[in-house]
Formats: sequence, structure tokens, C-alpha cells
Amino acid sequence: MNKAPRRPLIGAFLEAPLSGQEIEVRSLDIIEKEAPPHRFTAEQWPIVRRMVHTVGDFAIMDAVRFSPDAVAAGIKALQECRSIYADSNMIRAGISIERLRAVCGFYRKESLLCHVADEDVIRQARRSGLPRSLHAVQKAKPLLEGAIAVIGNAPVALMEISRMVVEEGLRPSLVVAMPVGFVHVVESKEELMGLGVPYIATAGRRGGSPLAVSVVHALCGLAAAARGKETP
Repeated sequence: MNKAPRRPLIGAFLEAPLSGQEIEVRSLDIIEKEAPPHRFTAEQWPIVRRMVHTVGDFAIMDAVRFSPDAVAAGIKALQECRSIYADSNMIRAGISIERLRAVCGFYRKESLLCHVADEDVIRQARRSGLPRSLHAVQKAKPLLEGAIAVIGNAPVALMEISRMVVEEGLRPSLVVAMPVGFVHVVESKEELMGLGVPYIATAGRRGGSPLAVSVVHALCGLAAAARGKETP
């Protein structure tokens, strides 16, 4: 005997619809209610909460690491319209210009740098046999000083940034260190976290471009709120 087909869920949703923003607010409320006890400060928690929202898993909380100055450094960099370097075009596409402009109206798409798919970088990688992410960071070097570096894919990119910090005195405003995978991933994060530059990182193998983007968006919210408080 055939069972009667279930009513599609979208029917119930359309009877009591929610906008995308309302869904997001409700999701964050659920996270607040269900979050386990944690070690994060009041300024760090909105960033971690956004990361939990991105992966749908409270277990990510165990991996998140902040340098003591990370949140303040990120807010300041965004308010000053500092350039943002991304190690993947997924990050570049995912970061909202609208959110950036809510902090600083001078932000443009050109403020988001990613060279990994540039033709000259591709040619260099073919000649050297090394990852494009390495040559992409090297190409970005003139603009990395004072920038926000957002690494959500390539540990080699993070290692090259660390080399520049150690050997060339590079000082990015903030490094979002969230490469993902199994080769050089753990070590690249540990190296960066020991260099004294501001960072927000995920320890271990977890990471990824969506998580890195979520950190930038959370910082945008904090920076916009802080700017609003400064306005007479």
C-alpha cells in the first residue's frame, strides 16, 4: 500500500515565512542558548559565535585561538580601510563589500587582493613546481604591510607570510590563520602563532575559506558597532 506523500516543508515555511536576516538572528539566538561554557571574552565571543554558525557545530570552539590583541587590531584595521589579502578566490568572493563599507566607505572590490589565479603567478608555479599560493603571496608582498591576511586554504601561503615576518620584518595588522588539510597545516599555524603578530586562528587541521570569511564578517560587525559608539 502506497503511503500518502508528505507535505513538502516549504509549504509550512511559506505559511510563516522568515527573511534571511530573521533566520540569521534566530540562528544566533539558538547558539547563545545552546552554547556550552567557554573561555572566550566578551569581545571574542561574537567571532566564535559566527564561526559556530558557519559550521553548525559547537566543536569548532575548541580549536579557536586569539592573540590578546587580535580583536582590537582587526577592528582598527577595518576602520582604517586596510587592504585584505585572501589566499583563495573563494574568500575574495565571499567577503561582503557591503559589510566592509558599513565600517569604512572607502572599501572597494579592489581592496580585496587575491593573486592565486593571476596568469603570471600560474606561469611562475609551472616553472618552479611550487604551489601557486607561494608565488601569490610573494606578488602581494608590497601591499601586505599593515594589511589583513586571510588564509583559509593554503598552509604554504601562511608559511611564506611567517617567513616574511621573521626575515623581512613584515607586520600585517592581523592574520586570520585557518588553512585546512593534512600537510603542513598544523605546523604552519603553530609557527604563525609564535611570532608575536596579531592572529585569529584554528588550531589543528580544521579551517577553510568559509570559516575565514566568517571571522572577517564578525569583525566588520564589531568594527561598525564600535564606530557607531564613537559618533557623537
